[in-house]
Amino acid sequence: MKWLKVFKNKYILTFTIFVLYTLFLDDVDIFNVVRQKVKLNKLEQEKVDLLEKFTETKLTLEQLDDNEALERFAREQKLFKRDNEDIFVIVQEEE
Repeated sequence: MKWLKVFKNKYILTFTIFVLYTLFLDDVDIFNVVRQKVKLNKLEQEKVDLLEKFTETKLTLEQLDDNEALERFAREQKLFKRDNEDIFVIVQEEE
């Protein structure tokens, strides 16, 4: 009975309807806001990871100024080879 008296006031009723509408039914409801916040956190973490990879790549590129370092990088990392040689890749299995 006490709650009925409170909701008979048109201002309180209007405010309650407004709050319910904005929290649950509007395009920018609480669920959408939380979902967007989670997505933003994932994107920020991805940005940090990409910046780390970028700085690592930039450092590697700076180290590859001379031809010997470039050839060593191509052979070790990209498995490039000369025409007259074969490459054998040895993979150690972990137990």
